[in-house]
Amino acid sequence: MLSKITSFALKGLEGVPVEVETDINKGMVAYDLVGLPDAAVKESKERVRSAIKNSALYFPVNKITVNLAPADLKKEGSHYDLPLAVSILKASDQLSADTDGIVFLGELALDGALRAVTGILPILISAKAKGFTRFVIPAGNSNEASYIEGTEVFALGSLRDVVDLLTGEKAFAPVAQRSFKAAQSAQKYGSDTAFVRGQKVAKRALEIAVAGGHNILLAGPPGTGKTMLARCIPTIMPDMTFEEALEVTKIHSVAGSLSEEGIVTMRPFRTPHHTATVVSLCGGGNAKIHPGEISMAHKGVLFLDELPEYTRRTLESLRQPLEDRVITVARAGGAVTFPADFILCASMNPCPCGNYGSAYLTCSCSPAQVQKYRSKISGPLLDRIDLQVEVDGIKYDDLTGESNEESSEEIKRRVERARAVQRERFKDEGTMLNANMGEKQLKEYCRLSPVCENILRAAFEAMHLSARARSRIIKVARTIADLAESQEILAEHILEATSYRSYDSDKI
Repeated sequence: MLSKITSFALKGLEGVPVEVETDINKGMVAYDLVGLPDAAVKESKERVRSAIKNSALYFPVNKITVNLAPADLKKEGSHYDLPLAVSILKASDQLSADTDGIVFLGELALDGALRAVTGILPILISAKAKGFTRFVIPAGNSNEASYIEGTEVFALGSLRDVVDLLTGEKAFAPVAQRSFKAAQSAQKYGSDTAFVRGQKVAKRALEIAVAGGHNILLAGPPGTGKTMLARCIPTIMPDMTFEEALEVTKIHSVAGSLSEEGIVTMRPFRTPHHTATVVSLCGGGNAKIHPGEISMAHKGVLFLDELPEYTRRTLESLRQPLEDRVITVARAGGAVTFPADFILCASMNPCPCGNYGSAYLTCSCSPAQVQKYRSKISGPLLDRIDLQVEVDGIKYDDLTGESNEESSEEIKRRVERARAVQRERFKDEGTMLNANMGEKQLKEYCRLSPVCENILRAAFEAMHLSARARSRIIKVARTIADLAESQEILAEHILEATSYRSYDSDKI
């Protein structure tokens, strides 16, 4: 008898329908699995056999042929175990229930238990878009499935439960819908700008960076609070919308890094070590293409501490995603595009000893050593960092004083007002933030007065800026104007934006 069961393959972040076709005939005992299965799918034979037997069911001793269609799509992962088992049970007349329109996903243990798998959320979202609304998944994946409206999801614990559900022997309640707002309100950040003493210029730069989606570099001696400032960035970013949360959760689901909550409610803050490879940063892998750190930071912050310590090749791999906000990972098995819309925050010491330019410490490096150290960061990469801020130490009295520092919540309110202005400005253009403006939008929304043009021309010639650097200064000035609730870009906005390009004059 022939049976057909629906499952899904995952290609990047998109789900592709897969038909599990099983044919059981008389003949020499055999189990043939075709349709480009990978090693994990091929090994499912023994898992499925043991799971069926240990669930008080019968594994047919016949010639079994299983086809995973479409045959030209490579099937990867262990989530085909459950659809394979259900298909065999139907083909052997042990299960006569109607399974049309139901999507089955899950890995089987030898005792028939269902184990959680990665990538459930993107599969459910893609399947729903293709018209599927009923799903059977492992109980361990119930949390991430509970946020998808308009679906009926049964999260079960074993193959026996699946059979009982389909035959109607037992009644199981579908996964209850959960509130994203409730989950989001329960999460709190551990950092706050109120705990950062002094550093008013750096805090102002962080506010501008977040308001317009600009990249930022913090440079200064060790112990001046660069890392602490960086960790405050997510706390002044607007709360994620449900749509943004789903985008981010899809990536983390594929990567297998979801928490028990089942959805990402806080802005990601990724801090890869400086020994990170290009593959770990951009994504990839041998058998299956996984998202890298820059995709895991989507809608959040990618923090590169001690920027010059990263290899040149690793840093240069950032250039394309910083421009395009996506990254395409191409391997022999195919190409996958992952989103990569993040704010890059980098920190570095200004020289090998870390004290160059400090008002409180003495540098022991020669000019040649300083230049060699800074030259580890290429000009093209530095060009893509909109704000370059020097962070110096502060006096002891400033650390112990009673002055009240501005909290993240206060800064966040100003950021949200500035972003609301940008949403209104770009509502019909698909752009969300000033940092993403193209040249056409620059000309339309960032007209400069003769005074502003003269200031920018003087800076361009004195600092030997590139055309890209000029555009980015104008974008930052537009954000500063939005924070000041100004319709026009004024001279003080251009002057402040230009002051954040201090490292360009050093020609790293």
